[in-house]
Amino acid sequence: MNIEQTVIKDLVIINPTVFEDSRGYFFEAYNQDKFEQNGITYQFIQDNQSFSKRGVIRGLHLQDSPFAQAKLVRVLQGEILDVAVDLRKNSPTYGQHVSVVLSADNKKQLMIPHRFAHGFSVLSETASVLYKVDQVYHKESERGIRYDDPALGIDWKVRPEEIIVSDKDLVLPDFAHCNSQF
Repeated sequence: MNIEQTVIKDLVIINPTVFEDSRGYFFEAYNQDKFEQNGITYQFIQDNQSFSKRGVIRGLHLQDSPFAQAKLVRVLQGEILDVAVDLRKNSPTYGQHVSVVLSADNKKQLMIPHRFAHGFSVLSETASVLYKVDQVYHKESERGIRYDDPALGIDWKVRPEEIIVSDKDLVLPDFAHCNSQF
């Protein structure tokens, strides 16, 4: 397992060691000891899974403290562009984002710490996404940022005519007005 630091401190990409042979493949998607040896100490309490079709953009979502969620995201089927936005006001990368292609083929995972907004777009015909969280969903703590806020400048790698966004996500505020406690 290789832990790759991104340009934003604490936001890391997990590259598993994959063992392949004529039967298929095997890899450890999560190993608490190895994560802890690399400073990733979250105690995951729930797995969430979504299925989406091409062009769907989910996000950007977050929860405020004390219900902020760390997420470990991976793709079981298909391909997505996963995006995390740094909302830590004292961070030198506040307001910046990282995007990474996660797919069933590359088996990469994105470890998103607390105080980040998260979203993804579906690049394949369909995609099944699995993510671990370290905190329960809490409706009153739910916040978000509009996916197409020009201040963030996120290229979702989806043609405008293909974009599918929920009504709930379409009314999210822009970055300047997201009202996060972070």
